[in-house]
Amino acid sequence: MAKLGWIGTGVMGKNMCANLIEAGHSLTVYTRTKERARELLEAGAHWAETPAAAAAESEITFSIVGYPADVEDVYLGEKGIFAGAKQGSIAVDMTTSEPSLAERIAEEGKKRGIAVLDAPVSGGDIGARDGKLAIMVGGEKEAFEKVLPYFEVLGENIARMGGPGKGQHTKMSNQILIATTMIGTVESLLYAWRAGMDMNEVIDVIGKGAAGSWSINNLGRRIAKGNFDPGFFIKHFIKDMGIALQEAKRMKLSLPGLSLAHQFYIAASACGYDELGTQGLYKVFERLNGIEA
Repeated sequence: MAKLGWIGTGVMGKNMCANLIEAGHSLTVYTRTKERARELLEAGAHWAETPAAAAAESEITFSIVGYPADVEDVYLGEKGIFAGAKQGSIAVDMTTSEPSLAERIAEEGKKRGIAVLDAPVSGGDIGARDGKLAIMVGGEKEAFEKVLPYFEVLGENIARMGGPGKGQHTKMSNQILIATTMIGTVESLLYAWRAGMDMNEVIDVIGKGAAGSWSINNLGRRIAKGNFDPGFFIKHFIKDMGIALQEAKRMKLSLPGLSLAHQFYIAASACGYDELGTQGLYKVFERLNGIEA
C-alpha cells in the first residue's frame, strides 16, 4: 500500500480521503482546522502540521481546497507541498481551479523533479462518499498511469484529457453545462409546485425522458424535500463560473447563458445563501416570485 498525503478535508475531501483509508492506504493529512480531520485521524490517518510535512511523508500528495489562492499557497507557499515533496514524487490537485495556475504549478513541479496532475472532480458529496466521482485529469501520461489505481478508489469515470491544465478546462465545460441546467431544474420544479403537482412524482416521469439530468434526478429530489444542505457550496460554484467566464473572455468567447446563471447565483450570495448547496438557487426563484419559503 502506498504512502499518501491528503490536503483539505471539506465536504468532498473528507469522504475521498476516507475511501483511500478504507482501501488500506497510509494517509498523512493536513487541513487548516485540525478538528475537521478528527474522524479521519480516528480512522487511522496521521496528522501533519503543514502541507510540506504531509508531502514529505508521501509518495503521492493529493489536494482539494477552496479557491485558486488556496491552491497557490498549498503548492507554492513557504510551507507548501513543494517545500516538502521529494524528487520523483507526484502531486495531484483535485480542486476546481484556474487552468493557467495548473499549468504554472506543473511547470514549477517539473523544475523540482515532481510530477503534477490537475484532476478536478464532479459528482458532489454523494459521488465522493460512494467513490463514484468523474475525474478529469491533465498532466503527463506516465504520472497519470501511476496515480490511476488511486483514482479508481475515488471514482468511476476517469479520463486523462491532455497535458497540464486540460483537466481544469474539462471541468469548466462541466460547470458551464451544470450552470444552465440548474436554472432549468429550479424553474421546472417551481412550475410543478405552483401547478399543484407533487415534485417527486414529476421527477419520476421527466427524469427518465429527454429532460433527464443528474441535476433533476439528484438535486431535484433534495429540493422536493426542502433539503438545501451543501453537496457543493454556492460560494464555490460562483468561483467556478467566474473562472469559466474569465477563460472565455481570454479566448474571446461569448457565453451569455453562463453569464445569466452566474448573475442568478450572485443574487443567491446577496440573499445570504453562500453556504447552501447549488440547489439553493430554488430559493432565489421563490423570492423572485414572491413565494415565502
